[in-house]
Amino acid sequence: MSPYVAQRNGRAATAEDLAPLAFTGFAHFTAMQVRDGRVRGLDLHLDRLRSASLELFGEALPEDRIRSYVREALKSGPADVSLTVTIHLPGDLEVLVRTRPPASGPAGPLALTAVEHERFLPAIKQTGETAKTYFRRQAVAEGFDDAAFADRQGRLSEATIWNLAFWDGDTVVWPEAALLRGTTMGIVQRRLEGLGVPQRLQEVTLADLPGLGGAVVMNSWTPGITVRRIGPAPLPEAPSFVGTLHRAYETEPLVRP
Repeated sequence: MSPYVAQRNGRAATAEDLAPLAFTGFAHFTAMQVRDGRVRGLDLHLDRLRSASLELFGEALPEDRIRSYVREALKSGPADVSLTVTIHLPGDLEVLVRTRPPASGPAGPLALTAVEHERFLPAIKQTGETAKTYFRRQAVAEGFDDAAFADRQGRLSEATIWNLAFWDGDTVVWPEAALLRGTTMGIVQRRLEGLGVPQRLQEVTLADLPGLGGAVVMNSWTPGITVRRIGPAPLPEAPSFVGTLHRAYETEPLVRP
């Protein structure tokens, strides 16, 4: 028997439970890495679920209920897992929690192609989103590792399943565009502020990349994987930048759901 679970509202999910989500896909989720039964940025995950539920469904579940479902999913499994919380509305709001083996992301450095794409409701972490998978597959077929998105104004926003961050040699530069503000991004931003590391919001285009000193992608797997190239523009690896992001992230305490 697998040590990993899929649960609906705190109980083992059946095929009947999952069918509404499988055939409609109108849902949102958050993904986290659990280590020793604890999570970084739990408040950000709960805020994400609440705001997305209010936007999509006009109502949100109490945080205590969501936390209880997460605790139930972790009760008898490994201490280290990847965990996803999905909320959908087949009738009443329901919570699906799934655990899988822990992940840390690719080693990098990564080469990203750049494609023009603007996500619908970018501030919500949505299920489905065929475009993200399509552009990633196209990128790999063209010899890249993944794809970064640029909006109609040419501003880089994010990558398929990643946030982007840049370095100018002194300051962390966050792209100014419509995007999903990741929980890891939120953790890093508040921890960099606490460490006194300068940060700024800036429109970044492909033409701006030669003047920057490095770039990374980040998501729930990792606070920073080096990006060596976006489209035609090579980027320095900037190990000090990557190290700063990892150190900042690691100052965030792990908390129990």
